[in-house]
Amino acid sequence: MPRHKDVVFVGSSLRDLKAFPLDARRAVGFQLDLLQQGEAPCDWKPMKTVGKGVYEIRVSEESGAFRVFYVVNRADALYILHAFRKTTQKTETRDIELARARLQEIGATL
Repeated sequence: MPRHKDVVFVGSSLRDLKAFPLDARRAVGFQLDLLQQGEAPCDWKPMKTVGKGVYEIRVSEESGAFRVFYVVNRADALYILHAFRKTTQKTETRDIELARARLQEIGATL
């Protein structure tokens, strides 16, 4: 049986995720479980604007659109860099910059 990767929340990402409505939290939790098992989430894309190896989980529920930036290509854990409600078509600069700063915090190279 494969070992699940540990999940490490960087900065306020856990608190931000817990602030999501219940439906969005459940959907994100399911996607994170897939990642922990080594599988791909249902709706994701690479976030090269944040840094190499950073991806985005995309969740759309009745309550809105939600995003989670993560790094999974590290052997030790799955790192959650940022979790937020998306309010515009384009990802806001402040969200990208915050995720970049947290990526540097965990020692990843851009």
